[in-house]
Amino acid sequence: MTEPKEFDSKRAVDTLECESFLPTATLSLPTSHAQSPAHLPISVHSNMRTFASLPVAIAWIVVGFVALGVDVVAADSPVAADSPVAADSPVAADSPIVEESPSVGEIPQTSVEFVHDHCMDCHDGPDGEGGLDVSALVSNLDDPQDYDSWVRIYDRIEKGEMPPPEDGGLSRRELKSFLPATGDALNDAARRYRLRDGRVQGRRLTNMQLQSTLQDLLGIDAPLARLMPPETRTSGFVHLADAQTMSHFQLQTHLRVVDAALDAAMDRAMVPPRDLSLDYGPPKIANKKPGRRNREPELRDDLAVTWSSGLIFYGRINSTTVPHSGWYRITATASAVRPTVGQSAKETSLAAEPGVWCSVRSGECVSSAPLLDWIGSFRATEQPQTMTWDAWIPEGHMLEIRPADVTLPRGRFAGGQVGFGEGEDQDIPGVALHHLTVEQIHPGGDVKTVRRRLFGSDTLRWDKAAKRSLPDVSALSDGEIEQRLAEQVEQFSQRAFRRPTEREELSPFIDFTTSTWRQARSGGDDIASAYVQAVRAGYRAILCSPRFLYLCEYTDPDGQLDDWAVASRLSYFLCGSMPDDELFDAASAGELHAPAQLQEHTNRLLASRRGQRFIANFADQWLDLVDIDFTEPDRRLFRDFDLVVQNAMLAETHLFLQKLLDEDLPMARLIDADATFLNERLARYYDLEFDQIASDASLDGEMRYVSLDRSSHRGGLLSHGSILKVTANGNDTSPILRGIWVCERLFGEEIPPPPSNVPAVEPDIRGATTIRELLAKHESNASCAACHKSFDPPGFALEVFDAGGQWRERYLQIQGGKYKPGPRVDPSHTMVDGQSFQTFTEFRRLVAANDERLAANLAAQLLVFATGAKIQFSDRPVLDRIVEQASETDYGFRSILHAVVASDTFLNK
Repeated sequence: MTEPKEFDSKRAVDTLECESFLPTATLSLPTSHAQSPAHLPISVHSNMRTFASLPVAIAWIVVGFVALGVDVVAADSPVAADSPVAADSPVAADSPIVEESPSVGEIPQTSVEFVHDHCMDCHDGPDGEGGLDVSALVSNLDDPQDYDSWVRIYDRIEKGEMPPPEDGGLSRRELKSFLPATGDALNDAARRYRLRDGRVQGRRLTNMQLQSTLQDLLGIDAPLARLMPPETRTSGFVHLADAQTMSHFQLQTHLRVVDAALDAAMDRAMVPPRDLSLDYGPPKIANKKPGRRNREPELRDDLAVTWSSGLIFYGRINSTTVPHSGWYRITATASAVRPTVGQSAKETSLAAEPGVWCSVRSGECVSSAPLLDWIGSFRATEQPQTMTWDAWIPEGHMLEIRPADVTLPRGRFAGGQVGFGEGEDQDIPGVALHHLTVEQIHPGGDVKTVRRRLFGSDTLRWDKAAKRSLPDVSALSDGEIEQRLAEQVEQFSQRAFRRPTEREELSPFIDFTTSTWRQARSGGDDIASAYVQAVRAGYRAILCSPRFLYLCEYTDPDGQLDDWAVASRLSYFLCGSMPDDELFDAASAGELHAPAQLQEHTNRLLASRRGQRFIANFADQWLDLVDIDFTEPDRRLFRDFDLVVQNAMLAETHLFLQKLLDEDLPMARLIDADATFLNERLARYYDLEFDQIASDASLDGEMRYVSLDRSSHRGGLLSHGSILKVTANGNDTSPILRGIWVCERLFGEEIPPPPSNVPAVEPDIRGATTIRELLAKHESNASCAACHKSFDPPGFALEVFDAGGQWRERYLQIQGGKYKPGPRVDPSHTMVDGQSFQTFTEFRRLVAANDERLAANLAAQLLVFATGAKIQFSDRPVLDRIVEQASETDYGFRSILHAVVASDTFLNK
């Protein structure tokens, strides 16, 4: 088959013959919020010089972005000088004159005078405390930065932080003269901002959203996000519209991802399956004969055995190397060898029977490619157990199954290899594999599903010459084929654009598809091959459209989202992907503004396969769990920490939040809970005693919900190892970092950056001075005290947990080159409201008692996650209503989520 010819930019510029690639189009403005889709004619001819160096598919995207008003060219880019909006370009000459936007409003003069009278002493000039220069304030709110400055002033005065309490504070009469009038002005300005711009600008699909959407759209399962560059997180989230950018490199990446998705779908639909299926007994798993030394398991008592060792890649199984990338189902039957060796009394009391914790990973397992991908873990016992994992395994990777508990005794083997029988006399535990199967699976759907997504009702037949199945269209005339192609493009676009699209708006895509068909036929391709080329080219153009890449949220004149936009917002909020058929049907019927329907679909999506990832997707960004791998605790300080523990920590947090959601448990339980999820390894790492676990069942390799005695110090989010690890630097803790994290992630209190004229605190690594003493000097600085009194209490309360998440009574200090117990940890402090605490337990109860604040923060975090925009001043009344509604269930997690989905902020642009 011949590929569609690449865009000949010189010929197009000279002769303006580019209709077959980029026909003059009328593209919608997805960011329009005040009415249904506005249209902007874009003449491709007038922009051709800009596209001179761009491949056709990227040019498709750029044309759409010109209509969107999205800047895709850096200021110093070679393309910038020849931008389609340059002063001498045809677009600029023909563009309508944009009228200057009316003012959004001003702060009352009385409020300006109030701030000058009460705040000038501390905030005069560029060196004013906290970086605030009152003399530079303007009353006009047209500039968002000026608006934000007034919001900050309003909040500080409302909280009693300005003027400082030590300066006498303000009377009720003075506050009444400032707060209502200023708040009204800020709300009026916010309303005008929204009428003009909308609350949320055009929002691009994130890496994971794009991956999931392409998977659901095409019925594939490839992990496409691996092809994309890392995303920048703002306030914890990667999808805030104001922080998203679009560069030429990102356009190239998007094209590469689209091609990879279409290639995967086309291969799945047309190429005969070559699925791998391995079924091995011990002789096939073991690859170590007497006299041979390597890192494979050895055959011992007719079982494939790997001993406990620190040797890298030991336990690799070369015979499991996969010939092509894909999803595989791994099923292993294993038992423990010498499980009592190295057993502590604590482990014996926590577990019903002794065991050996093992890991399952994949990799090339060679020194030139040392990284391994985590698949799972299990606890082998004397009785054989069968476990199953589903994992994506790249081409050339093999499995490594080995003991992974760093607390176990480890064997010593010379020369980096293990000989047959060398572990027998070392009195070390191991794992024995009885049976192993590796079978390729396709979570995205079967072949019929993929064919239906690509070719609709077309029948595919085997073509011997092409060695693949092709659509059976040979009996159709050229006109019938072009009509069939138009139907395919129309059907595909409805799902890709996530809303009905008029035939007229699809004409550029249809024309491009049929043009590709004619080119392929004129190039000598047979009918079926040309048909496939045309379908692929048309779908490629659709997937390069901003209508696909961006969430196009259309509204009525009042700014309320239409049903199709609500369907997309709800689906991407809960599932991270495009709406399913039920949501499409509900949108078509106009049912998605009824509270009962919204609640029904919310519950349905959360219970679906796709919705099972909601908690992980939300919590990983909200709580920074995505950074769990960013640091690795120092092995000298945290000898009990390993990857089995780390993954159990993550599971604890995910399962705990899922339980809160499933059972609509109160927000107080988020912080102060008398139960958590544990397995034997995590309980032992937390140094829990048997009598601290109130549940009757003994712990094993499964994560179980267990009741805890209050003496355990565990229970609630702040005691989870995952949270404690991501708020530390791997080796040490900082009450500042942890305190700010608690304020911003759990209290909903944004902490401004420190003033530039205040030096950072340098920790004394010798441990001779406690962090409390080092921070004491900040309390005497008025610029620092206002913020420190907010985040110091939670920061010091969490000092009882080290950087690895374990409980500690004392800090460590270096003496004679070794770490030894140092000063005692003092978690006591006084909260902003004047309440004091002496212990972490007391602090936890104080925080949980303010469940209204916890509920308001969760509602705010959910709204940010759902809408892609930070909480604004005018959102505060909406949050108050959400919290009031949820109070009927003691601020239950699911009640808050339902109130968020039914809120005006969620249902409006």
